[in-house]
Amino acid sequence: MSEFTVEIQSVLRADASEVWGHASTMEGVNAELMPWIRMTVPPSARGKNLADVEVGREAFASVLLLLGLLPFDLHHLKVERVLERGFDEESWSWMQRRWRHERRIEPVDGGCIVTDRLTVAPRLAPSFLVRAIVQRLFASRHRYLRRRFGVHP
Repeated sequence: MSEFTVEIQSVLRADASEVWGHASTMEGVNAELMPWIRMTVPPSARGKNLADVEVGREAFASVLLLLGLLPFDLHHLKVERVLERGFDEESWSWMQRRWRHERRIEPVDGGCIVTDRLTVAPRLAPSFLVRAIVQRLFASRHRYLRRRFGVHP
């Protein structure tokens, strides 16, 4: 099971700061992930954003719920770096030896560009299968972002 990288990008009509305000909270993350996945959030982390996370340490463990109901993985969330409008997450779970998620939100005239880059090292399932799932999941997240914030003309 080899490591792979997936990258997806969307050009949105919204201001980069507005999109960052959404993307830097677990509420925003879960809005993007649903209806396929929901991440549980411990009470101590609810209502916070990435600026509140201690960088370089595990923030919390989250149960991943398929369709928002069925537990299927335990994700150990660790943020390596928080930028003005982006982050680098280096986490792991029961199913993934490595889950690196880099998100950047860059302003452009009349909107912003959101780029997600995932580097994943599966632990259990074959890489080709996990890659397909990650691609579809992040395509769904970006469809949500385009619906919510509009597509840049």
